[in-house]
Amino acid sequence: MRNIIGTAAFCAAMMAAGSAYAFECKRGEASFDKPGGFPERALTMIVPYGPAGGSGQVAAAMAEAVTELTGIPINRDHKPGGSGTVGMTAYMAAPADGYNVLEHIDDASSAHALDSSMPNPADDLIPLVVSQVTFSQVYIRTNETRFSDWPSFVEWVKAQNGKATIANVSKEGSMERVTMGFITDASGMKIQQISFDKGAPRYGALLGGQVDALFEQPGDVRNFLDAGQFKPILTIFDERPAAFADTPTHREVGMDFDPLLRFRGFYVHADAPVDRVEWLKWAFQRGYCEDSYQAFNESKFMTVIDSYRDTNGAKDLIARSIEQYREVYKAMGLDVK
Repeated sequence: MRNIIGTAAFCAAMMAAGSAYAFECKRGEASFDKPGGFPERALTMIVPYGPAGGSGQVAAAMAEAVTELTGIPINRDHKPGGSGTVGMTAYMAAPADGYNVLEHIDDASSAHALDSSMPNPADDLIPLVVSQVTFSQVYIRTNETRFSDWPSFVEWVKAQNGKATIANVSKEGSMERVTMGFITDASGMKIQQISFDKGAPRYGALLGGQVDALFEQPGDVRNFLDAGQFKPILTIFDERPAAFADTPTHREVGMDFDPLLRFRGFYVHADAPVDRVEWLKWAFQRGYCEDSYQAFNESKFMTVIDSYRDTNGAKDLIARSIEQYREVYKAMGLDVK
């Protein structure tokens, strides 16, 4: 069985960091003078994923909160593809004038961990805020008749001789793909991972029966959970969150690996003018504290794990994540550049 090297210490440190950074936004200035009138027009937020998935949802919520706070509109430009690489490439080619910001997830850290020529989100970018940290689950349809829980699902998958399917993201080496590799190794089952970069087709594939299961984070499928269409059968976390008290964790079903966590945040180019960067830090960190954004995070199960990191906390999280993924990839025998 494969095991993630050193991640217990990583996760413990990350959780501790969360407690330290959680109240920074509440101590931030209630107002911040615009540097030289900036911004004088709308900002553009590049989102490397589709509008229906977790990134699209958090981008919309944060844009709304920042606009409520500042009065500055934010136009969202979705550029899905390559598990975030298309959007990242587009963003790095955009003017570094502070008018362009980026939403991205931990895929940016894992991409740099595998290939150091890819942008480092803590060096080539400046994190404005990390606003979500969460865990993953495996879901099935609530009206599924072939299996009803994790043990019966594993038993059914093993009987399919490799023909069972699960909807997931496409990039090899992503958090989702790596975690599914650990799960299949630990459970001794073979399952085809069907690739979807956009959230809506991924969720629709499970809803419509084109796949047998779904790997996703709970907040991203909250509507399906509330509608009684999906149900989790496995939580990839070290303990059962209260919101999913009836769902076993991977450890409870005999899997000995430390969970990789999803995190989402907002960035600006490292070459952007310093005074504009400081204003953006204030706007996005205070935006996190807006009532509308807090209500959004609450609705998406994003209060189970402390979701706030300011710029320094985000840099620490990213650095630890890159180190973690490099160890994982080396253990997997991948060519780490």
